[in-house]
Amino acid sequence: MADVNLKDVHKSFGKTEVIHGITCNIQDGEFIVILGPSGCGKSTLLRMIAGLETITAGEIKINDEVVNKLEPADRDIAMVFQNYALYPHMTVYKNMAYGLKIRRMPKAEIEQRVHRAAEILELTELLDRKPRQLSGGQRQRVAMGRCIVREPKVFLFDEPLSNLDAKLRVQMRLEIRKLHEDLKITSIYVTHDQVEAMTLGDRLIVMDDGRAAQIGSPLEVYERPATKFVAGFIGSPAMNFIEAHLNADGSTVELTENINLAHANDIPSAYLGKEVVLGVRPEHFEIAEAHSGMLSLGVDHVEVLGADTLVHGHFGEDRTMLTVRLPDVHHFQKHTPLSINVPSRKLHLFDKDTGSRIGI
Repeated sequence: MADVNLKDVHKSFGKTEVIHGITCNIQDGEFIVILGPSGCGKSTLLRMIAGLETITAGEIKINDEVVNKLEPADRDIAMVFQNYALYPHMTVYKNMAYGLKIRRMPKAEIEQRVHRAAEILELTELLDRKPRQLSGGQRQRVAMGRCIVREPKVFLFDEPLSNLDAKLRVQMRLEIRKLHEDLKITSIYVTHDQVEAMTLGDRLIVMDDGRAAQIGSPLEVYERPATKFVAGFIGSPAMNFIEAHLNADGSTVELTENINLAHANDIPSAYLGKEVVLGVRPEHFEIAEAHSGMLSLGVDHVEVLGADTLVHGHFGEDRTMLTVRLPDVHHFQKHTPLSINVPSRKLHLFDKDTGSRIGI
C-alpha cells in the first residue's frame, strides 16, 4: 500500500494546457474519486498517475519515490479500464494469471493468488469460461481480479462501470466498496457519475476545466460547495440558482421587491448591498403557509417518482424557474400557486462574477 502525492501537476498538449496545477495528498488506504464532466481532465490526470501520459510540470510521488519518469510497469500500480480489456481467447483463469506469468512468478503462487482473488470476487465457478460466456458485470469482476492478483500498491479505476446497466452499476458499486474495505489498498477512481462518487469516495476531487475546483469528503462537497460550478454539478436534480440582492446589513437576500429570504451566515462586508447568486437545493424547499416573505411558486409540471415528487415551476415577474423536491407523493394541478420556504441554514451564496462561495 502507498501514499500518492500530487504536487502542482500540469499537462499540456502543445500550447494547450489541459491540467492546471493540481496538488493533492492521497493517504495510504484512502479511496479518492476524481469527478467531473466530460472533457474536464479527470482521465488525463489518472493516466499521468499511471504513467500512460507524461507530465509537463510538477511532481507525482508514490510513497517517497518520484515516479515522473518511471514506466507504468515500474510504478507497482494496477488499472481497471472502462472496456474491461480482457483477452477473448483466454479463460478467466488465464486472463487473471497472465500478468503474473510474464513476470515469471512460480506456478504454485500464481494458482494461489488467482484462486484467492476468484473467491473474493465470487468467480470460482467461472474460471474455465471465456469472456464471451460472461455478463458485463462478470467481465468487470474478472478485470478487477486481474488487478487484485498483482497485489499492487495502488488501484486505478477509469470509469469501470459506465458500460453496465443501472441495476448492475448499483451492485458493482457495492462490490467495489466492499473490496476496498477488505483489501485496504489505496484507490483512485475516475467517474462522471456523482452517485458513484458520493457512495464510493472517502474524498472527492471535483474537476472543472482542468482544475481541482474542490477537494473534500462527499458531505463537505454537498453541504459546503466551494464554487457555483461544484454546487451545480453535485446533487440531482441540480441546485437552483437565482440572481438576488444582498441587503446592506446582510440579514436578508432580496429576490424581488416583496420577497426576502433570511440568511444566517456571516457575510464579508465587501458583498453587502451587492448583487449575488443564491443557490438552493431542490430537496431543501419546504411547503409553507402563505404569508409575507414566502415564495409563491407557479406550478408548471409535476413528476411523481414514488418516494418523492419533483415540482417544476416559476416565480416573480421574470418567471424565474425553480425545481422543488418534496418527500412522498404529491399531486399539484398546473398553474396552482404553491407557497414554499427554505431554512436559512440551507441557503448558499456565490459571487456573481467569480462563482466562488460567499459566507462560509
